[in-house]
Amino acid sequence: MSPDDFMRRYEAATAAHDLEATLALIADDAIFLFSNESSHVGKGAIREVLEANFAAIEAEDYRIEGLRWLLRTEDAALGVYTYHWAGRIRGERASGGGRGTCALRRVGVDWRVVHEHLSRGSLA
Repeated sequence: MSPDDFMRRYEAATAAHDLEATLALIADDAIFLFSNESSHVGKGAIREVLEANFAAIEAEDYRIEGLRWLLRTEDAALGVYTYHWAGRIRGERASGGGRGTCALRRVGVDWRVVHEHLSRGSLA
């Protein structure tokens, strides 16, 4: 599986709010940094924040666009992209987006996210 294929799988699992499928794609020692300035170190902490996000946003449309690889080797990949989300929070329409960075590490024949950093702004 290529890093591109992996990121499509990751996007689909996240968009579906499939917690277990999303977590299966994340390394145990991953570090996630979010646009609200929060840090989540390790899969346990990432599980907690994803559970909260998935519960808070109803009928979410989540997309990753414009993925560009800055580094691609046999065992690691580093990419940047734009992300968009829209849904309902407590019944009210809500949306957001920004720029993302993902670092992937090969684990056997597959990939895992070892780092994700989401921030406000655009790549342009």
